[in-house]
Amino acid sequence: MGKMRRIIEEEKGKVGMMMNVQGQGRRKGMGMGVKKWMVVSEKGQSLLEEVEKHSIMRRTGLPARDLRVLDPMLSNPSSILGRDRAIVVNLEHIKAIITPKEILMINSSNPLFLHFLHDLLARLPSSNNETPHPMSNDTDTDYEAKSLSEGSPTLAQDVPEAPAPKQLPFEFRALEACLESACMCLESEARTLEEEAYPALDELTSKISTLNLERVRQIKSRLVALSGRVQKVADQLEHLLDDDNDMAEMYLTQKLDARLLDQAEASSKQAYNVEFEDHDDERCKLGKSISEKSDTTSGPADLDVEELEMLLEAYFAQINGIMQKLSSMSEYVDDTEDYINIMLDDKRNQLLQVAVVFDTLNMIVSAGIVVVGSFGMNIHIDLFDGQNSQFWATTWGTVVGCVVLFLVSVWWGKKRYLLPR
Repeated sequence: MGKMRRIIEEEKGKVGMMMNVQGQGRRKGMGMGVKKWMVVSEKGQSLLEEVEKHSIMRRTGLPARDLRVLDPMLSNPSSILGRDRAIVVNLEHIKAIITPKEILMINSSNPLFLHFLHDLLARLPSSNNETPHPMSNDTDTDYEAKSLSEGSPTLAQDVPEAPAPKQLPFEFRALEACLESACMCLESEARTLEEEAYPALDELTSKISTLNLERVRQIKSRLVALSGRVQKVADQLEHLLDDDNDMAEMYLTQKLDARLLDQAEASSKQAYNVEFEDHDDERCKLGKSISEKSDTTSGPADLDVEELEMLLEAYFAQINGIMQKLSSMSEYVDDTEDYINIMLDDKRNQLLQVAVVFDTLNMIVSAGIVVVGSFGMNIHIDLFDGQNSQFWATTWGTVVGCVVLFLVSVWWGKKRYLLPR
């Protein structure tokens, strides 16, 4: 009995160890989906949270494939995706999810991200204080009103006050901060590359060396990579500007208000009396039509996208300016390469001409050697029995003949354009 009890206790211990290992593995697997997110509310309050992926999906209504775009371990192109309840932004160092009430960003120690977070926090309180939008023309309006009041007080009293500029919703202010930070990052890199590229290219044209060629090669690689990144952002903005349906999807606040109105209409319908049943049906149909418009967002007829279109066009023009700067730099690099190739071709032609001259000289000297070899043969001729004057005449005659033959060969080469004139 004691032996049987020990066997049962050992089996229980093994089972307990297996369950403990499985529980640790399950907890480890659950912890793999937890990431640190920086959450900034529309009131400018920031909070660092550790949130699981499924919690983010329930919180924002995004599918798993959209969250995969924000994975920092994957190399995804720049994208701005408008969804029913959120906007997914993946631009350079910014990986964020924008909702009508908050923005969730993957926390990072990148200095560019910290600068963007500081700019976002500084932007939100000013918006809550109803500060005019930077694109508004309030300065000119104030100046005109002041001039009118100083010139004619009576007329200034009759002039009505200008209406306050329309306040952008939270999602557009957050999107504008993301676009501005991405554009500033790309423009800063383009400016730095421009400051390094032009002096290096000018130095290469004056002195062709291995060190200068390596510097230009690295600059060209950076230029190609930066041009690709800028082109991706420009393509994404152009795609949004060409499709009104995608821009209408990004009006999160209006869609949220429409859903709240639909819920309010549904709740009020239940509280109405029977005598107002017909009137309730009409308001219910109105609420349903509004909710259907917010869900389908069939185009500019449902939502006016002019506000977002103006915002995107401003940053699209800025991206185009960066692209023009990089294009000019690329053309300068190509012109420098053409100039270097022309210089190399000229040096190659000079080497070929020198080779032609030396080959001609070698042929003439070989002709003189033939004459000398002929007189060096062990054959008796009458010239050997003559005087010294005959020897010198033969020697100088051979030399003069070689020189004349060389000059004739050079003249013929210039006439045939084989040698420079």
